[in-house]
Amino acid sequence: MKNILKLEEKIGVVFKNKDLLRQALVHRSYLNEHREFKLDNNERMEFLGDAVLELASTEYLYSKFPNPEGELTNFRAALVNGKMLAKISGELGLGDYLMMSKGETKDLGKARQYLLANTLEAVIGAIHLDQGYRKSKKFISDNILCKMKDVLEEKLYQDPKSKFQEKAQEKVGATPLYKVIKEWGPDHNKHFIIGAYLEDEKIAEGEGMSKQTAQRNAAEKALEAKGWG
Repeated sequence: MKNILKLEEKIGVVFKNKDLLRQALVHRSYLNEHREFKLDNNERMEFLGDAVLELASTEYLYSKFPNPEGELTNFRAALVNGKMLAKISGELGLGDYLMMSKGETKDLGKARQYLLANTLEAVIGAIHLDQGYRKSKKFISDNILCKMKDVLEEKLYQDPKSKFQEKAQEKVGATPLYKVIKEWGPDHNKHFIIGAYLEDEKIAEGEGMSKQTAQRNAAEKALEAKGWG
């Protein structure tokens, strides 16, 4: 493992118990290949860190913005979603310290982004265990809550359907349409595949257990396909 002291310097936290930080960096796949390793994986810390992050971000938004509940919920979702957390995790260099299997190391796609986001939450959990809520809240403020400016400027709080509609009208003067391509399963377990269209052109497809979810996923993929993210 790389020098943990350099990581402490990077994240601005000196741990009393260094093993808490080390454990926050252990993916369960690593233990499958290193059964002699004395620490557990980071999943329980991630669970704790997720809760601490939700509380800290909710307190911050409640105190800073007079917006109604629905808008605050959208703000928080944009601020602490996997994509944002993975980006921040990358900025902090957590991926350089993450211990995982050789197979996981080779995956540089969405799975890696997911791991980076989870690792950041685990680090928050580790800080909370080592030094309490005040210190973990400061870490969250310094590294995550400071991104609220970007969320507002780039309108990251918009749901994908709203964003796709706004971009489509701005770029091509068209309003997106959504059409069910396929549906299957009994009423209590339906699945839908829905296409997002601009005029007669299908831009992307999305899948979900409700039409709303499938439309949202289709809009998200359409934004990516068009490079309007």
